[in-house]
Amino acid sequence: METKITRRGFLKASSAVAALTTAGAATAKAQVSPPSWRGDTRIEQIATNCEMCFWRCGVMAEVADGKVLKLQGNSHHPLTQGQLCARGNAGTQLLYDPDRLKYPQIRTGNRGEGKFRRASWDEALDFFAAHLKDLKQKYGAESVGFFPHGVGSGFFGTLMKAYGTPNSAEPAFAQCRGPRDIGYQLTFGRAVNSPEPVDLEEAKAIVLIGSHIGENVFTSQVTNFITGLQRGAKLIVVDPRFSTAASKADHWLPIKPGTDIALLLAWINVLIAETLYDKDYIEQYATGIKELEDHAAPFTPEWAETITEISAAKIRETAHVMAEAKPAVAIHPGRHVTWYGDDTQRARAMAILTALLGAYGRKGGMFLPTKIKQGRIPLPPFPESERGRADGAGTKYPLATEESQGLTQGLVQATMTAAPYPVKGWIVYGQNILESIPQRQNTLKAIEQLEFMAVVDVLPVEQTNYADLVLPEATYLERYDPPAFVTTSKRPYVAIRQPAIDPLYESKPGWWIAKQLANRLGLSGYFPWKDPDDHLSRVVAPLAVNMTELKALGAVSFDGHPYIEDRKEEDGPIFPTQSGKIELSSSVLKDLNFDPLPKFTAVEPPPAGYLRLIYGRAPMHSFSRSENNSWLNDLMPENQIWINAGIAAKLDVTDGQVIVLENQDGAKSLPIAVRATEGIRHDCAYMVHGFGTRAKNLTKAYRKGASDTDLITRVAVDPIMGATGMRVNFVRILPGNRS
Repeated sequence: METKITRRGFLKASSAVAALTTAGAATAKAQVSPPSWRGDTRIEQIATNCEMCFWRCGVMAEVADGKVLKLQGNSHHPLTQGQLCARGNAGTQLLYDPDRLKYPQIRTGNRGEGKFRRASWDEALDFFAAHLKDLKQKYGAESVGFFPHGVGSGFFGTLMKAYGTPNSAEPAFAQCRGPRDIGYQLTFGRAVNSPEPVDLEEAKAIVLIGSHIGENVFTSQVTNFITGLQRGAKLIVVDPRFSTAASKADHWLPIKPGTDIALLLAWINVLIAETLYDKDYIEQYATGIKELEDHAAPFTPEWAETITEISAAKIRETAHVMAEAKPAVAIHPGRHVTWYGDDTQRARAMAILTALLGAYGRKGGMFLPTKIKQGRIPLPPFPESERGRADGAGTKYPLATEESQGLTQGLVQATMTAAPYPVKGWIVYGQNILESIPQRQNTLKAIEQLEFMAVVDVLPVEQTNYADLVLPEATYLERYDPPAFVTTSKRPYVAIRQPAIDPLYESKPGWWIAKQLANRLGLSGYFPWKDPDDHLSRVVAPLAVNMTELKALGAVSFDGHPYIEDRKEEDGPIFPTQSGKIELSSSVLKDLNFDPLPKFTAVEPPPAGYLRLIYGRAPMHSFSRSENNSWLNDLMPENQIWINAGIAAKLDVTDGQVIVLENQDGAKSLPIAVRATEGIRHDCAYMVHGFGTRAKNLTKAYRKGASDTDLITRVAVDPIMGATGMRVNFVRILPGNRS
């Protein structure tokens, strides 16, 4: 029998777990807006957090008669403090999108045809469980690969580990942040994590290297960035494109793509050669300065000028700007950093530069995380795989460890080749694998090898056409997800996601689907909690927060220790490296036979007649998640391809003209309009990621704009940790039209 947990049931105060708010919490005396009346309609304010992107801003949902009337920022949220971007405001249009998946479906046609029949939840879950049992019996539990994304995937992650597969891979590591986190961990002993602990508001100088603040619109980060500029911070932007941030810069450096390490080495050279680095800080906290000094000596600004196409004078000038501002120099570590295959070493160079300026753990630079306690629900031991992972994490790529979120393209490759062993089933949750993983052609080939594929999603994105089973998940406004414990904020906090209304149609929350499958697979012991209220109370128990207040406010924050001078013993070591210090020269890399200090290696230039393809974000869209949203589609219905105005003139291409892009391997895009502009280098072409879907059931997004993923048929794999550098593809302009 199904257990129905309603929104009202979840929100019901639980006096059994209520307790006094922890000392130091910011919200102990906060006032919560009570329900109000509009005429004879009772209006409730339900606190939750957003998932229109993964910044998880605080949201207040205005609810009446079981309908969300509007969303607004939650002023009680300690990070975002009432701010909500266009995407967050448009969350209601995801909730009420008529194209939503509404009921379980089982495939009846060939893969890719999109032919399904409607099924009940009991039939669908029995079908799901039967296939998992069959795959385990025939090939072993490792034969099932899991492709998650988002905080809600935690419940399915538990299910997959209990089932016995180690093969879980999320794009956040191999296609986004992984090289950055590994590079900083090698240097300082800890990953950057999210949100990035960059002290933008207190900075005297801000350095952005390909970071599109203002276009990715992480609300609190944008606000802190603006605050820093208003307080007089100098801004240096390194980007081949005149981005929104570049338009605010004191120094825009339109660097030749692929040469960032050369620029960083030249900056390091200037700081050391002119003794402009923070010598006291380095002597106290770092090791390897002599090795770095010897290594950097040849990399003068004059050496870098011919490589980067940035003048030696400008390189020196910007190095001096940073030196004068130290230690209050916020070098943003980036977010999507998988570019050229040398990305971990580029992150290392950025971390070393941060260290030389004395900026790590210092006001105006990067601040330190503050630990907060998190409850652990006791579970039976997870089964251990004798065969290990299939994706190469930890073996082929030594620093892609068990905690690294896996290598998506490695799992695709293992499925395609049946090596090191057969992978015959895929479960996809919250990840659009045909857009998030490069080399789409390989993903489709791998799908052909599957005996079973299940997709749990909110919308009928293209991958659902290839699934054997499609399950409709409730949106973030209709479900409970695990709470967020955020330590990389100046005030650490816990924030919750709770349903504003009950799920529409026949959709179900992910926790319920995972729990029901566990029951059918004999794994119910891994889900020992009764319902979301029970789960929440257990995981926040060590914080001793008042549960009624937490649910009403949506988040509770605590005193932080963001700077070196604030640290407490319970926070652990300042630099948890092998040496206990900042490792300018990495002992770990040396032991693994990698370069212990960053080196510049030239990347392949564009062939004659081609431009390097680069890509990014727009403030009103999130990857491929939001193009079908009616409000956001109105703001930006399709993307454009930016090319330099001089190149456009040579090609006899006019601004707004519709063309087709063809890459070096003959892959072609859907038609896309040209944006001819002086705001991009002559050797690049740029588009916003996420458009050009082939999913016919997404009626507003179907065939609007072009997909950069279609054109990423090659990658440069980072040998240190396996990430896919994707800015190694080139495109040329062909005639096109809208037909």
